[in-house]
Amino acid sequence: MRETIHFAHANSFPAGVYRKMLAALASEHEVGYMDLLGHNPRFPVTDCWPHLVDETIDYIESHYTKPVIGVGHSLGGFLLFFAAVRRPELFRGLVILDSPLMGPLRSRGIWLSKKFGLIDRMTPGGKAARRRDGWGSVAEVRDYFGRKPIFASWDPDCLSDYAEFGTVDDGRGQRLLKFRPAVEHAIFRHLPHNFPRYRGRLKVPAAFVAGTHSNVVKPADLRYMQRHFGMNVLQQRGTHLFPMEHPQETARKILELLPALAR
Repeated sequence: MRETIHFAHANSFPAGVYRKMLAALASEHEVGYMDLLGHNPRFPVTDCWPHLVDETIDYIESHYTKPVIGVGHSLGGFLLFFAAVRRPELFRGLVILDSPLMGPLRSRGIWLSKKFGLIDRMTPGGKAARRRDGWGSVAEVRDYFGRKPIFASWDPDCLSDYAEFGTVDDGRGQRLLKFRPAVEHAIFRHLPHNFPRYRGRLKVPAAFVAGTHSNVVKPADLRYMQRHFGMNVLQQRGTHLFPMEHPQETARKILELLPALAR
């Protein structure tokens, strides 16, 4: 049976960057997505991202005629989780890819970091605020990011897609980041600390796929998801950015999970 998949991307990576993974999913199912979360002034970035959840629900309601399988990476997985808690009738299941769903202890630490103005030290937010934003060509973008350690293990096609679809022409011959650094910074600064409050409220079948070398979630967080949300927890080779490191392998993992979720 062909399912309808709605994909939600991570902070700073528009959906076009996931082209290779999404193409593999689309070979067997219908796939849709919002290319750029967080940039609509109707849905501002505020603490714990409630308006971004509204944006997600609004998009799903207006673009699909039947419940979807929500597949989300990082930011996207968190938003789909909140959307499914609020509107379970919109979903047949969830596949969450390495989102920062933290248990009580680490969530408390995030709350304290925000309260005392230390959150930029706890997330990549500080780097986002200082991110370079301007190159002479797509090739120059690719060369620049290709030399960054965080991109060293990316699939070459995904790196090329980031250079092309992660930037836009400003009309004056410059390539600018499509996902604006100020929005990226705001999203990191308002990382949700309230995940544990939703204990027992997820009524949609869900799976969580953690990167084997990810630093986003810890074993205690994974146990918390299993115990209090009934999530099936699996691992995928790679770091937090494994969908761009191993896009086709990640797609296969998602496809294997769908029959058990879409009941």
